[in-house]
Formats: sequence, structure tokens, C-alpha cells
Amino acid sequence: MRESGILLPVFSLASRFGIGSFSKEAYEFVDFLYDSAQGFWQILPVGPTGYGNSPYQPFSAFAGNPYFISPEKLIEEGLLTWDDCNGLDFGSDEEKVDYGALYENRFTLLKKAYESFKKRLSDDKELKKKYGDFQERESFWLKDFALFSAIKEKHNGDSWLNWEESLRKREKEALKAAEEELSDEIGFVCFMQYAFDVQLGRLKKYANEKNVKIIGDMPFYVALDSADAWSHPEVFQMDKDLRPEVVAGCPPDAFSRTGQLWGNPVYDWDALKKNGYDWWVKRIRRNYEFYDVIRVDHFHGFCDYYA
Repeated sequence: MRESGILLPVFSLASRFGIGSFSKEAYEFVDFLYDSAQGFWQILPVGPTGYGNSPYQPFSAFAGNPYFISPEKLIEEGLLTWDDCNGLDFGSDEEKVDYGALYENRFTLLKKAYESFKKRLSDDKELKKKYGDFQERESFWLKDFALFSAIKEKHNGDSWLNWEESLRKREKEALKAAEEELSDEIGFVCFMQYAFDVQLGRLKKYANEKNVKIIGDMPFYVALDSADAWSHPEVFQMDKDLRPEVVAGCPPDAFSRTGQLWGNPVYDWDALKKNGYDWWVKRIRRNYEFYDVIRVDHFHGFCDYYA
């Protein structure tokens, strides 16, 4: 049976907070799809974006973008107030996202929510259990991503390839010292991932109840400057100094006479095979927590690639 749907990135939803999120506008769009007899909502990758803010070059293949956390939903949960939001600049352009303004002010707002969350966590046993269950369920990637993000923030956003060797090569003592020094920052990252999961999970459940399925893009490659490349270099073709031996690209074609240099690390398929492709299995399983249908961009990479 043929079905139809609409492609609309989350960031393109209307919002008073500078960027689309899992807010009431997202639920209203689901209602629109239902009323229009549409069965699918296709969105772009929802990972945390880095330089250039491309959803296809995220800092993690497993984490969610905190920009998509709805402040309105946090207000409904009592973690924020409207007074917390007033006076913050999230950008004034009604047609374009001002990522500079978002970077400056969105995390300020989310940190206020985190402080409220910590206070509630000490008194609410049910919330504490849910948060603990989330951390355990996502333990494969969450701790590494939170530590990566905290260290990256300390280094003013610099690539992990430029960190001191002890951190770059994940020496045990260096990681332990960083975990102790940056414990609150790590907790903040974990909170944002929990809030992201809760809000997207509720939206997905609502869409499914309306017989709307979410199609999500999953980029075939990960960014070189990512928690994945830092925490699992064995998955990629890296040299002994943890520099990529080769990087991904595209040969010359009708779209580019000189080809394209993407710069993504290339997978070490022999190493992956020895481990039962565990990293890929976990990645796909994680993406099915976000989406009902996964579109791999580009699936051809499993058959052939250019480096």
C-alpha cells in the first residue's frame, strides 16, 4: 500500500525560542498530518551539531540536540518559569535560525532547568529511578559523550585532536581527573540528554497514536570531531597517533568535476566484523528510539565507499 508524508526538519517548526523544538507546534504539526491523511513525518538527523550546525556532522551518533528541548515543556514540568525565559535573546529573524544567539543563551536557560532538576531529584524517588534507568540503558555512549562534551567546553570548543595527549589517547588517570574536575558539567550534559529523550519519546508516542510514523535520517559517517571517533577509535581507520589514515569523500561526478572531500573518518570493517558489528548494532538500535523508520544516508556506503 502506498503512503505519503511530509519532510519538515524539527528546527523549521515555528517557535518563540529561536528554533523549532518538541513544543506544542510539533504536536500541532502531527495533528495537521493526521487531518491531512498523511502517514509519515520525515525529519533530518537530530544529533548535536558542531561547526556549521549541519545535522549531518553531529558531535555524536547517539546523542540528541539540546536545541530541540522545548523550554515550554520544561516550564510545564516546573523546571523553568516564564521569568527565566524573558529577556534572553534567541534571535530576531523569523525565517532563519541565529545559532550564535542560541549558543549564547539556550544553555543558560537549560542550566537553570538543570539546577531545578537536581533539587527535585533528591526528593522524587520515581524521577530518580527513571533517570537512573535512562543512564543505565544508554551507558554504552552517554558517559563518554558527557565527558567528551565537558572536556570540549573546557577547551573552548577545540577539536579533541588538539587536546593534550593524555586526554586525546584516553589515558586512565587523565580521564579520572577530568571526571572529578568536570563532574557538574558532565551531569548537565546527562540531564540534557534525558530531557531530550523524554520529550522526543512523548512526541513520538503521540504521533504513533495518530497513526503517523517518524522517518529519520541517519548519516552513514560520523564527524571526525565527535565523541564516537574519540571514544571508539578502534571502529575507524586510525593510525597509532589517533589520526585518520584516510577520510571519506566522493569521486568526481556530474555534481562536482573535482570530487568532494568530506573529511569523515572511514570505518575499519575488519575490526567491526570481529566484534559482530557491535557499534553499528547499538547505533541502529539507538536510532530506533528516535524514529519508526530509518533512512541511511547513504546506504550505498555499506557496499562501496570512496576515500
